[in-house]
Amino acid sequence: MSTAYTVRVAEDPADREACFAVRKEVFVAEQGVDEDIEYDAYDAVAVHVLAVREDGVPLGTGRLLHGEVADAKTGGDLSVGSLGRLAVTREARGLGVGAALVRGIEEAARARGLAAVELHAQTHALGFYERLGYEAYGPEFPDAGIPHRAMRRTL
Repeated sequence: MSTAYTVRVAEDPADREACFAVRKEVFVAEQGVDEDIEYDAYDAVAVHVLAVREDGVPLGTGRLLHGEVADAKTGGDLSVGSLGRLAVTREARGLGVGAALVRGIEEAARARGLAAVELHAQTHALGFYERLGYEAYGPEFPDAGIPHRAMRRTL
């Protein structure tokens, strides 16, 4: 398998469909998240980022919410973006795709003038985000039946 890939903002409908396909594979099929809550109204306004192998196979995705749509997730601070729905396909894990996606989302946040990025991490992924400069805060809480903690990184 080729491991060369690129990360880009998903601009067209085909890219967005690839993002949703990765999320369905990881969250719905693997983790058992109900499809009805996996896709939400934020998908229409989010900045979606896609990792794609050089032969066109999608490897991972994530999204950035910013501005007023991120309000509920960032406590009303419009200078903070919300990173979410980060997913990497099983066969692409261990290749650095997740870290590349986080950096791609941070670049998208910087390009939009944001000062920080927050996220809700599944607790098993805390170490991954800590290695990328995120700091956990607040108590653990359930989201879609999975334990999470809030994290933040200043850009």
